Amino acid sequence: MRTLLAAVLVAGSLAAASPAAAAPSTVDGFAAVAALGLSTTTGGVGGPTVTVDTTDELLDAIDTVGPMIIQVSGTIEITSKQGVRPNKTIIGIGANPTISGGGFDFYRSYNVIVRNLTFVDAEDDAINVGQQSHHIWIDHNTFRRPVDGSIDVVRGADYVTVSWNHFAGTDKSMLIGHSDGASGTDVGRLKVTIHHNWFDGSRQRHPRVRFGEPVHVYNNWFDGNELYGVASTMNGGVVVEGNAFTGVPYPCFSTSGYADSGPGRLVQRGNLFTGSGPCEAGGTVVEPRTYYPYTMDPAANVPALVQAGAGAGKL
Repeated sequence: MRTLLAAVLVAGSLAAASPAAAAPSTVDGFAAVAALGLSTTTGGVGGPTVTVDTTDELLDAIDTVGPMIIQVSGTIEITSKQGVRPNKTIIGIGANPTISGGGFDFYRSYNVIVRNLTFVDAEDDAINVGQQSHHIWIDHNTFRRPVDGSIDVVRGADYVTVSWNHFAGTDKSMLIGHSDGASGTDVGRLKVTIHHNWFDGSRQRHPRVRFGEPVHVYNNWFDGNELYGVASTMNGGVVVEGNAFTGVPYPCFSTSGYADSGPGRLVQRGNLFTGSGPCEAGGTVVEPRTYYPYTMDPAANVPALVQAGAGAGKL
């Protein structure tokens, strides 16, 4: 296991550690819900702050035990998916902080914040939230050209918020539930909030859901999505509300299933469809307000809001 302590003590490795607060903003949605022993998601608050600008520094930092705020500077190249231990804030600083070639993996991790980063050319998933990980907040990032998914939430993960991100021409944007055969690990879990994201010419999975309930998709801009917007399958329960769909031939799949997956449940309300097909909806879904309060923006305002505010560099 890599040890950060030695790196902090050696000149030229990581910048000297110093206490600092997380970037100003407030986590919301499922990542803010008290559950599984946590009152909310705080990331690395209470730990040291380090600035990293090389591959080794980043990998040491995310593999360190204990809370830490990790400031990413410049472009850092990594390979595959690299594990992130609990209680971390990973946040980009300066001009265009970028993770190139790889991504982050959460395996039984929790209380992690990932903000203000551009992920480019990940050779697998850019961010994989898996294996019972929980309380993960993915906010104000930009995703470009991952080989597989931009964000996956799978294998019993729970209490995740994906907010104010820019999916720029991605293919498989977001998968919630990895397999039709995963009911044993996923039923009763995979609670995810997805809001104020810009799905900008991305093709599919915004998200594709199996089993999760409720998955709350609100105030996002679905902008020219070639295959579809949202798919609820395998008895998943998805609430789709206050979104703007522009040029999306199939905004929603649910009661007919999708591909080889069986039907899901989907409630849609207050959405705006422009040059788009109908949203297939049906069944009842647990209301997100059962878990947390939220305020909706009018769907007509969403395109301008997310263009101005979504993605890296918009904190």
